[in-house]
Amino acid sequence: MPSPLKCDFCTKSATVHLTQIVNNKVHKVDLCEECAQAKGVTDPSGFSLADLLMKASLNTDPAMPSGLRCEQCGFTQADFKKHGRFGCPQCYQTFSPMVEPMLGSMHKGTAHTGKVPQRALARKSLYEKLTKLEVDLDEAVKSERYEDAARYRDEILQVKQAFDPKPAPGR
Repeated sequence: MPSPLKCDFCTKSATVHLTQIVNNKVHKVDLCEECAQAKGVTDPSGFSLADLLMKASLNTDPAMPSGLRCEQCGFTQADFKKHGRFGCPQCYQTFSPMVEPMLGSMHKGTAHTGKVPQRALARKSLYEKLTKLEVDLDEAVKSERYEDAARYRDEILQVKQAFDPKPAPGR
């Protein structure tokens, strides 16, 4: 049985789960009953995820200066609250005191690490192993440890076959 989701604003169990799609992007927020009421989520007159995130960022960092304005496009915190997005790439720098806590709570961090295909990871692993074996082989030959060198040579051949499992013509 999966573990219950925690509230994004406190450590209680989440009972309110919000999903909002803005510009074809899905934004999810999990809240406990108390935080949902405190944020006005249960108000039937309307709810904006950007508004919730804006309140959360302002509440979590009281030292954040209010009235920030992007020098490049003139976007303000109120504009972000209204539109749910920024006006230009410079806004991310200008509003970083507000954005970073939000991203940190919504994701596993604030730096994008991307994804790597499994085959590429396997190839990289084999390449690193091959490089280490070649270094070990050179050291074994230099120190006249020929039994070790033969073992490294055989392992190198196995790794190279893993790179290209098809036998070469004429073998």
